[in-house]
Amino acid sequence: MLPPLTTMASRLRMRQLRLLISLDELGSIHKAAQALSITQPGATKALNEIESTLGAVLFERTSKGLEANDLGRCVVRYARLINTDLAHLREEMIGILQGHGGRLSVGSIMGAVPMLVEGLARLRESQPDLSVSIVEDTSDRLLSLLDQGRLDVVICRTSVSPRPGAYVSRARHQEQLVVVANLLHPLVGHAELRLEALADSRWVVFPVNMPMRLTLEREFREAGLSFPLYPIETSSTFTTLTLLLQDRGLVAVMPWDSARIALEHGMLAQLPLVLNSRSEPYEVVTRKGVELPVPAQLLIEALGV
Repeated sequence: MLPPLTTMASRLRMRQLRLLISLDELGSIHKAAQALSITQPGATKALNEIESTLGAVLFERTSKGLEANDLGRCVVRYARLINTDLAHLREEMIGILQGHGGRLSVGSIMGAVPMLVEGLARLRESQPDLSVSIVEDTSDRLLSLLDQGRLDVVICRTSVSPRPGAYVSRARHQEQLVVVANLLHPLVGHAELRLEALADSRWVVFPVNMPMRLTLEREFREAGLSFPLYPIETSSTFTTLTLLLQDRGLVAVMPWDSARIALEHGMLAQLPLVLNSRSEPYEVVTRKGVELPVPAQLLIEALGV
């Protein structure tokens, strides 16, 4: 049986967590002890202590050395998160003490990445020592990371949340959507297209229930067409672009700002299909009632919202 959270919090030590990370990376008590500059008996004792605290065996002995089991992999993953958070804490404290720099964690949906990049460029002109972490994902995942305090600011849509009132939203930006494809797609070069011409194409689409996906589904429904079977689902700009470059039969709806670079450099082609539906505007979002760190405030200013 797992111990109560209070027991885990009072007994776990950072040196034990660092040991778990080293054991997972090196697969050997001896090598992990050397990496941490402790004795092998000391490393063995520390592993026994953490397994005793958690009430579970975390590593199994195999022909290849020590290997984390399912519980072990779970604990190691959180040990890495805690270790990273501590490093970020030190980074941010240094920035505060020096009066500049610091750390900023920001998330963005695909269509808002160009806006974010431009804002960060302006911000880094005045804050060259700023350390920035960027996450690109769907709105619901970004809001979840914002709720956890892992992101300071996100650019997304709060409508996907069951509690949109928990956030402060600044500005609303409307996306222009375009249909893009490989340069060798058979419909490239047509003067105009109707959605019927693409009904049997293979599509790269956003995950189910995401605003961009809902917009495309509405477009098919209003045209009296069934949504394409067996689409490839992804929220990643890079994955979408790579798939389109690799497969001449694929098509995708993308925000113009995200597709523009590939179109202007002749990597992809825009198909002449006019979409009647408009996607829902996205917003610059922070948590309500939470004081923003200085870098987050400066980013919001740099974004002009």
